[in-house]
Amino acid sequence: MQSVSPAYLKTNLLSGLTVALALVPEAIAFALVAHVSPLTGLYAAVLVSFITSAFGGRPGMISGAAGALAVVMVALVVEHGVQYLFAAIVLMGILQMLFAAARLGKFIRMVPYPVMLGFVNGLALVIFIAQFGHFKVGGQWMQGAQLLTMLGLVAATMAVIYVTPRITKAVPATLVGILVVTLGAALLGIESKTVGDLGSIGGGLPAFTVPDVPFNLETLKIVFPYSLVLAGVGLIESLLTLTLVDEITGTRGQPNRECMAQGAANVVTAFFGGMGGCAMIGQSMINVNNGAYGRLSGISASLFLLSFILFGSSWIEQIPLAALIGVMFVVCEKTFEWGTFRMIGKVPRADTLVVVLVAAITLIFDLAVAVLVGVIVSALVFAWQHAKQIAVKTGVDAQGWKVYELQGTLFFASIANFNELFAPKDDPQDVVVEFRNARVVDHSAIQAIDALAEKYRALGKRLHLRHLSPDCRELLDKARDMIEVNVVEDPRYRVADDKLG
Repeated sequence: MQSVSPAYLKTNLLSGLTVALALVPEAIAFALVAHVSPLTGLYAAVLVSFITSAFGGRPGMISGAAGALAVVMVALVVEHGVQYLFAAIVLMGILQMLFAAARLGKFIRMVPYPVMLGFVNGLALVIFIAQFGHFKVGGQWMQGAQLLTMLGLVAATMAVIYVTPRITKAVPATLVGILVVTLGAALLGIESKTVGDLGSIGGGLPAFTVPDVPFNLETLKIVFPYSLVLAGVGLIESLLTLTLVDEITGTRGQPNRECMAQGAANVVTAFFGGMGGCAMIGQSMINVNNGAYGRLSGISASLFLLSFILFGSSWIEQIPLAALIGVMFVVCEKTFEWGTFRMIGKVPRADTLVVVLVAAITLIFDLAVAVLVGVIVSALVFAWQHAKQIAVKTGVDAQGWKVYELQGTLFFASIANFNELFAPKDDPQDVVVEFRNARVVDHSAIQAIDALAEKYRALGKRLHLRHLSPDCRELLDKARDMIEVNVVEDPRYRVADDKLG
């Protein structure tokens, strides 16, 4: 079987090792951002990666301690302490599982493509900019020989990663880059900032502990707002990353299953001293670009990371930070959709605006706000464009009745244009409104039709409404007796209205 072939094992295990190495500085850095210990971030990476890889809905996607969550956690940790963070992560996981139980994961498919593009570009920029924090020592930017050494090692790592595939594809290029630069720096005696400078990664197995907080309503009031935001940010980043991996691999993930796994992973990691997590686009791109599409890659990454903590901390801490920065720079270059620049002038300006807007908000604020704003702007643009598309063709039938043949969608945004299409005072005694090529969508449209009927009735004229859905017939009030029913030809579609439940 292909799934257990030697090639499958080699690809996924080597990719898992590469991902584990890349997870180390990220997990430590995000832990420090959240004001918790490095091991709190590392344990989260181990547990969240293992559980989501083993039971989630998107094989090949990597999850762990994430920066998008860390920035939300800071205020809670500073004000109430790390134990309240663990309690918040438990509740975060429960909320995510409830989201999955309600089968709401499918709605991620409704995120417009420009929003998805902005998300990808925004996170690529976030990852890129985050690496520059490693070019500081004691809060000050590196200078002179120290800076040149760091930049030289970064450049060397990137060069090895880009050249390796031209020589061999038997080993992940990112792993080769890390090993070559690490060995080269050791043999040449090059001194540079290492992983160990961020903090020690040595430790034991995570131990089960219940968050040391009062289990009362006051605690719930403190942690619930944070849990709700963390759950939302975590699921948005995870599901958008899932969609991206789907596109790259040409396969289809299971959003609801992934939401359930993410929730369970966060509940478990909180009871074992982890800071919680979600999907990580950078590590996922490393994994997918290595050709590792199976569950084994994520599972092995978590096990390799655990082995680093238990047995290999002294070796891993000697890896030049520049090597891992070089890997992340390559990830940014491959993740960023450079085709975005070619789109300018070739796609609607509104789509270009959404891409730029989402990327900018992701960079300045956070992912959840960016996606929400992007979806809202896309929806408003869609409504505006469709509002302008409603039109009418007029003519006179064999009976001498004036016929308005509507084309387009009648909904809240197109009502004003709809009303301007008619001239009741100038029309003859009998007027037909033909809906064969139009669709009535919401309650505002129903009200507009009723209002139009009232105008003609007030003038003593007869209005005939043809080819409306049964829903329209049920909802219309003043115009109900003007509808001409044709059981064979009348369309059947639903109208969004509370009266119909």
